[in-house]
Amino acid sequence: MTQRRFDPRDRDDEDDVPEWVDQVMATVAAEVRRRRKELRMSAQDLADRCEEIGHPIPRNVIANMESGRRASLPLVDVLVLAEALRTYPICLLYPVGYVDRAQRLPLQHSEPTWDAMRWFTGDSEDFGKEDDMLRSFRAHIHYQRAALAALKGEKHERWKAETAPNQAEREEAVRAQADYAERALEAKYRLRSARAFISEDGGTPPYLPPELADVDPPDGDTTEENDL
Repeated sequence: MTQRRFDPRDRDDEDDVPEWVDQVMATVAAEVRRRRKELRMSAQDLADRCEEIGHPIPRNVIANMESGRRASLPLVDVLVLAEALRTYPICLLYPVGYVDRAQRLPLQHSEPTWDAMRWFTGDSEDFGKEDDMLRSFRAHIHYQRAALAALKGEKHERWKAETAPNQAEREEAVRAQADYAERALEAKYRLRSARAFISEDGGTPPYLPPELADVDPPDGDTTEENDL
C-alpha cells in the first residue's frame, strides 16, 4: 500500500492523525492477508494457529481486519499474527519490498519503507538519536561474534599444526593460530568493556556462551588488567 504524502495546506492537523492510524492498520492488514495467501492459509487456519500460540484471534476478527472493518489492532495481536504467519512483527508494520513508502508518524511526509523500518528498529543513525544501552548491546553482539570466530579459527589452526605433514606447514599453522589467539584476546577485552558499560548504566549484560566464560572478571575484581 502506497502511503500518501502529507501537505499541511490540504487538511486540518486534527484530521490527519486518525487517517495516519488508519493507514498503519491498513498496511498491517494488507500484509497479513498477503502473507496468509502466500502460505496458503485460510482465515480459519490462521485463527487456529493463533489459538495454538496461546492468544486466540477468531476467524471473523481476522476477516474484519483484512477487510478494513476492524476498528483497532492491538499490538499483542500483531505479535501473535506475525508468529502465526512465520514472519517478524516488523515485517507486518513495514513490509519492505511490498510497500514502497511509509509514513512513520502523523504530520510527516512518507519515506522509503526501508528507512521507516530502520527508524523503528533503531538501526538508523540519521535522526540524531542514539540510545547508550542499545549502542552497548550492539557492541556486545559485534565483539562476541568476533571473539567466537577467532576462537574457532584458533582451534582449527591448532589442529592443522598438530596434523601437519611437514615442518613448513606446521610453522605456518602455528603462526596463524597465534594470530587468531591475539584477535580473540582483543575481542574479549572489548567485549568485557561493553559488558561493563551495560552494568554501569543499570542494565544486565547478555548471557555468555561457555567458550567466553573467562570474559567476566572474577567476583569483586573489576580491574581491566585482570587476566582473561
